[in-house]
Amino acid sequence: MINILWADDEIDLLKPHIIFLEQKGYAVTPVVSGQDAIDACQEKNFDVVFLDENMPGLSGLQTLLEIKKLQPALPVVMITKSEEENIMEEAIGQKISDYLIKPVNPHQILMSIKKVVHAQEIIEEKTTSSYQSEFSKIGMQINESLNASDWQKVYNNLIYWEMQLDEAGNGMDELLQMQKTEANSQFCKYIRKNYERWMENGERPIMSPDIFKTKVFPLLDKGEKVFFILIDNLREDQWRIIQKEISGLFNFDDDSTFFSILPTATQYSRNAIFSGLMPAQIRRMYPQYWVDEEEDEGKNLNEEALIKTQIERFRKNYKFSYNKINTNQAGEKYNESVKGLLSNDLNVVVFNFVDMLSHARTEVKLFRELAPDEAAYRSLVQSWFRHSSISGLFKLLSEQKVRIVLTTDHGSIRVKNAIKVIGDKATNVNLRYKVGKNLAYDKKEVLALQKPDIAGLPCPNLSSTYIFADNQNFIAYPNNYNYYVQYYKDTFQHGGISMEEMIIPIITMSPKTS
Repeated sequence: MINILWADDEIDLLKPHIIFLEQKGYAVTPVVSGQDAIDACQEKNFDVVFLDENMPGLSGLQTLLEIKKLQPALPVVMITKSEEENIMEEAIGQKISDYLIKPVNPHQILMSIKKVVHAQEIIEEKTTSSYQSEFSKIGMQINESLNASDWQKVYNNLIYWEMQLDEAGNGMDELLQMQKTEANSQFCKYIRKNYERWMENGERPIMSPDIFKTKVFPLLDKGEKVFFILIDNLREDQWRIIQKEISGLFNFDDDSTFFSILPTATQYSRNAIFSGLMPAQIRRMYPQYWVDEEEDEGKNLNEEALIKTQIERFRKNYKFSYNKINTNQAGEKYNESVKGLLSNDLNVVVFNFVDMLSHARTEVKLFRELAPDEAAYRSLVQSWFRHSSISGLFKLLSEQKVRIVLTTDHGSIRVKNAIKVIGDKATNVNLRYKVGKNLAYDKKEVLALQKPDIAGLPCPNLSSTYIFADNQNFIAYPNNYNYYVQYYKDTFQHGGISMEEMIIPIITMSPKTS
């Protein structure tokens, strides 16, 4: 039974309201003063408090403050004769759950109870029924997806329902995960069938090398000041969490997705974004800026130089800056320089935290416990965003007349199934793709590119082959196979083929204040 505390110095006049609620199955405790309400909260647990703002002795606002000290999570509905703005602001500031203006009728009280007390229950019921009715439609959508645009719609639809069911917390997420796995299975078949064709004939969706040409240069050509922000390893669902955090500051002029190239790994995908070229083209045209897999040198040390080559190749004359942020301290320092950067046409900044979080989750047991699944992983990203320097950067930029292009280089997927591959010592260590000259594998389990140049990939050796794990698979060597399986199962990895890794966000936004 729902227990209601109702404090009003004219409580006798509210007898009909109380009788109405009791007939609906609610238990109502009436009191006539703020102090009585505080005493009642000390003696008994209530589900909601209705509190008159204008009472003799302790006012409603004073009573609200004391009740919140006793029970911070207790919902309080303020009832007032006054519509004065300062009273409402103060009440809202003390986190009232709802407010009503006198005179109130019983149905208003009932609706407020449903809103405050039964909201989660109603949301769960409505979300469950809505997803159940959508389930078969999504299944048909998965089976009928014929092109890249169809798959972007499928993935966005699945992300929408994943987050709706996550918020509802109704146990339906297991069914959705099964549907998502089936979608990934069909998506991987689609990529296996079409990826090399995309590269050969040029009829492809927007991909990593196209981002500056299609999303950044058109803004710069119009005279816009642009901040290009790349958050490494950011998935579409994680972007949706960040979007909620900044929706009050920005208009989202273009909120869409694009396809990462293969491998969906930083060395390839991010260098392709910054250069506007496929990796094989970078290696051929700018060999000084490309580092092969087997070399010990860092693979992303030439990003600023690659941006410069792309600007020059398109015969642009943009003044730009480039920064990479690996720590919160570095981010704070960057924020201090923002006003000075406004003289540039383009400012590029890379944030590495989400990728670092992914690696930490693999290597540190504590992080696995903190983020056992996708919902918890999203929560960690949200917490990072709220408390990191990047949140401060967005607040600073919301006060400037600039455009922001936010994107990533690739996403990641939680892997579950190990597949065996044999390679020599020169083979790379990534769990989602391998490149080598003597690879032994099951052709049914991977996408194999035996002519890498067709897919725009460099060949370290004449006989080099690239293979890609798909869906939730990861690659393990037969040596120490059981250790590999146990250690890497349920970790988030990237480099292979899945919707989570390949279909990634690209957003253009502008400050609401401008």
